[in-house]
Amino acid sequence: MQPTYRPSKIRRIRKFGFRARMATKGGRGVINARRAHGRKRLASTISN
Repeated sequence: MQPTYRPSKIRRIRKFGFRARMATKGGRGVINARRAHGRKRLASTISN
């Protein structure tokens, strides 16, 4: 068997990054909810 989680920064950013969130209505809701909560990090980015 192979491991189920094979980390890849590129794949992670494309799927969960700020731009990916902003691309959909639901994603924008996620960002706004995290803003309202006062999150330090709104989305996953490489610099995090």
